[in-house]
Amino acid sequence: MSKNKYRKNSYKTSSNLELKDFYGPADVTSDLSNSLSAPGKFPFTRGVQETMYKGRLWTMRQYAGFGSAQESNKRYKLLLDKGTTGLSVAFDLPTQMGYDSDHIMATGEVGKVGVAISSIEDMEVLLKDIPLDKVSTSMTINSTAAVLLSFYIAVAEKRGIDKKVLRGTIQNDLLKEYIARGTYIYPPKPSMQIITNIFEYCTKEVPLWNTISISGYHIREAGSTAVQELAFTLSNAITYVQSAVNQGLDVNSFARRLSFFFNVHNNFFEEIAKFRAARRMWANIMKTRFGVTDEKALKMRFHSQTAGVTLTAQQPENNIARVSIQALASVLGGTQSLHTNSMDEALGLPTEKAATIALRTQQIIAHETGVTDTIDPLAGSYFVENLTDQIEKMAYDYIHRIDNMGGVIKCIEKGWIQNEIQNAAYQQQLDLESKNEIIVGVNDFIQSDKNKDVDVLKISEDVARDQIQRLTKFKKSRDNDKVKTHLHAISIAAENKDNLMPLFVDAVKDHVTLGEISDSLRKVFGLYREAVKF
Repeated sequence: MSKNKYRKNSYKTSSNLELKDFYGPADVTSDLSNSLSAPGKFPFTRGVQETMYKGRLWTMRQYAGFGSAQESNKRYKLLLDKGTTGLSVAFDLPTQMGYDSDHIMATGEVGKVGVAISSIEDMEVLLKDIPLDKVSTSMTINSTAAVLLSFYIAVAEKRGIDKKVLRGTIQNDLLKEYIARGTYIYPPKPSMQIITNIFEYCTKEVPLWNTISISGYHIREAGSTAVQELAFTLSNAITYVQSAVNQGLDVNSFARRLSFFFNVHNNFFEEIAKFRAARRMWANIMKTRFGVTDEKALKMRFHSQTAGVTLTAQQPENNIARVSIQALASVLGGTQSLHTNSMDEALGLPTEKAATIALRTQQIIAHETGVTDTIDPLAGSYFVENLTDQIEKMAYDYIHRIDNMGGVIKCIEKGWIQNEIQNAAYQQQLDLESKNEIIVGVNDFIQSDKNKDVDVLKISEDVARDQIQRLTKFKKSRDNDKVKTHLHAISIAAENKDNLMPLFVDAVKDHVTLGEISDSLRKVFGLYREAVKF
C-alpha cells in the first residue's frame, strides 16, 4: 500500500476535538434515550418537526440583490421561476449603514454588494409582481432592520394585504455586528431597545414574522471554530431574550418567532453534530433558564448558508463540490431553510448561470439522493453522537465563562469575544501555511489557469447615477412638512424610549427615507465606536 503523504499524526476537527480511528457504544456519553427521543419532541435533537422533510422540504431560499431594485426584482422572479421557495434580500452597504443613496458616505458603494433601498418607492420596485401574501421573504439587515421591515409592511398594506399574513425574517442581530461584521450604527443599549421594539410590535401586529435571525454565520466567517460559532450565537440569543423579558414581554409569546442562522463549513460530521447540539442546548436553555413552557418557544428553527469563506477564486468550479457537501451536511443536520452559495462568489456577485447551479444543487439533494426519505438518518451513529456531546460540553463551557464575565455586552466591550475569534482565525492560517490543512487549488493541487472562462458580474456606475436621480425626484415630490413632523415625533419617541415601530411605518408611508430616520436616531443615540486596543 502506498503511503499517503497527507497522513497526519493526529486528526482534529476545526474546534480542536481529537478524533479517534473508531467509535463504539462506550463513546456515547449522553443519555441516548433523551438524545434519541422522537423527532419533534423535546429536546429536539433529531429535529423540530415530527415528520421533517418527509412532511415538507426545507425552504430553498437563495440570497440575492445587486444594483438597482429593478435588476434585483428580475433576479427574484428568475429564481422563483426556477424553483426557489423563498426570497432572501441582500442590501448594499449604504442601506445597511443607514445612509440614503445620495449621501456622501454612499459614494462608490451604491448597489455594489446588494440592492440600494432608500425609500418606499425603491421597495415597491423591488417587490413588484411578487405575491407577498404567498412568498416568505428574508431580509439580511441589522442596524436598519426596523426601517426595512416598515417599508415591507407599508408596501403590503398599499396593495391591500393584511400585515398579519406576512411571512418572513429580518436578521436584526446587532450583537454579532459588534463581534464580527461591523455594520453597526448605534451603541449596544439603544440597539437592544430597537430590537425589543420589533419583538413587541411584531408579536401583536405581524405575528407570522420571524423578528430576529440570531446569526452565527458571520462569527464563523470571521474565523471562529464550530464550537465558538455555537456558543457565541447562543450567548447572544440569551441576551436578546433576557432584554425582552426585562421589558416585560412574555417569553412564551415572543420566543415563538425567534430564529437562528448558522454557517455550514467543510468538516462534514462536525457541522451535522453542531446542529444537533444547537437544538438540544437551546431547548434546555429556554426551559431551565427562562422557564418556557410553550413547546413552540422551545424549538430552535434555523436557516443555514454554505460557507462563503471556503469559496476560492482559484479553480472556482471546485466550489460546486464544496457547496454540495456543505449543503448535504445542513440537510442531514435538520435545517429549516438553506442558501447555497454560487461558484463564482470569490470573484464577484453571482451570475445567473452560477446562481442557477447553486439552486439546482439543493434540488438534486432533495429529489435525487434519498436522504429525505427518512427522518434524521445519522441518529445513533456512535461518531455523530460523540461529536454532538463534545460540542455541547465545550459550547456550554464558553457560555458559562461569558456569564461569569458579566454577559455578552461586557465581553464585547472588553474585546474578549473578538479576541477569541481572532486567535482561532490565526491558528487556521498557520495550519494552511504549514499544510496541516489542505485547500485544494490554494495550498496544494495548484493549477496555473487564471479563470479565463469564468464570467464575472459587474455593476455599472450608471446604477448609482440613476438611483440618485430617482431619489432626488422622490424627495422633491413629497410633502416635506409631513416629513419634518414624522422625524420630530421619532426623535421624541427615541428619547422617551417609546416603541418606534408604529412611527416608522407611518413615516415611510409619507415618504420619509431610510437615511432620514437613521439620522434622527443618530442624533439621539449617538454612534458606536469600537475601542482600539494595542
